[in-house]
Amino acid sequence: MVMYAYQSMDASGRIIRGNMDANNLPDLELRLKRMDLDLVDFHLKANKTFSISKGSVTRRDLIIFCFHLEQMTAAGVPLLEGLSDLRDSTENPRFRAVVADLIENIEGGEQLSEAMARYPVVFDRTFHALITAGERSGKLPEVFKNLSDSLKWQDELAAQTKKIIMYPLFVGTIVIGVTFFLMIFLVPQLVSFIKNMGGELPLYTTALIFISGIFVNYWYLILALPILGFISLKLLIKNNPLARYRFDGYKLRIWLVGPILHKIILSRFTTFFALMYAAGITILDAIQLSEEIVNNEVIADGLRRARQMISEGQGVTAAFQSTGIFPPLVIRMLKVGESTGQLDTALHNVSYFYNREIKEMIERVQALIEPIMTVVLGLILGWVMLSVLGPIYDLISKIKT
Repeated sequence: MVMYAYQSMDASGRIIRGNMDANNLPDLELRLKRMDLDLVDFHLKANKTFSISKGSVTRRDLIIFCFHLEQMTAAGVPLLEGLSDLRDSTENPRFRAVVADLIENIEGGEQLSEAMARYPVVFDRTFHALITAGERSGKLPEVFKNLSDSLKWQDELAAQTKKIIMYPLFVGTIVIGVTFFLMIFLVPQLVSFIKNMGGELPLYTTALIFISGIFVNYWYLILALPILGFISLKLLIKNNPLARYRFDGYKLRIWLVGPILHKIILSRFTTFFALMYAAGITILDAIQLSEEIVNNEVIADGLRRARQMISEGQGVTAAFQSTGIFPPLVIRMLKVGESTGQLDTALHNVSYFYNREIKEMIERVQALIEPIMTVVLGLILGWVMLSVLGPIYDLISKIKT
């Protein structure tokens, strides 16, 4: 098949653009016709995947996909009919093209999991593995329900994570903006007044004048250096495995944020590990898939070591305990789950506990951020006022004497 970037028109005359796999031009026209679209223009594309990061398919689309198919399959509706209803009702044209292609491939004799494998960016390896396990066990509705719940949980977790990032970013931007205004506009005007008074300036006033001069003369470097540093760090982390490993380890140790990030990663791991184990995926395969989910090289390395020990005959609890990256709660629940044969239930309990703790920690951090930023801004303003008013006060004192 070839990837086409197409421009089409729906029944109302609205132009819709998207990407679609097709064998040839007539096949592309036929596929679009089944979506009630008329082909207007097209060109070939090299890329055959739909990227979530580019906004093609959102997590919301996947939640609707899983919830819809869970309801349909649980009610006994054939899979193809459920997919057809979803294709006709989805608002995202690119995801509609993905669903349409799933239908085409299933009609061609493929399983749903095989059709999903054509879109590894939309349906990642964990998603694909869970669907495959559901097909083999005949528990596809349960798998769709678990995936829907898990995706909703990820959405909530992403919203909570944004809270801890966006608020400090907003307040920090205000503090930086006020600092630039003081150093570039206000302080230079006051400095000329202070210098005209004559006399020896105190050290803190001299330091303010010096720093204000840096802001006035090199403001572009002050703005550019953090951006260049961020880009350089990102490229280094992307191309150097050792740098990526050390940076991921540092993220887990950052004051206030590190413990929250650690718990978020462990919560994500326990949630998906429990889903995969309940779906019938072997422990070793579940751990291997989890290495991609955690998105942290330090945790992933610990999982690799645990998987190696389990493959050599060690117990699950002993293997995870030896890595040194899992807290006592996880080890304790693993031990209980391993001894009772209910590992998925034990891990769900860990995830539930962590989710509550994450919310509470985020609320505490947010409560701390506001006074910290207020103190920082107050110190800057106090320094400026002291540096300006100090020499004036000294001059007035000399005049009186």
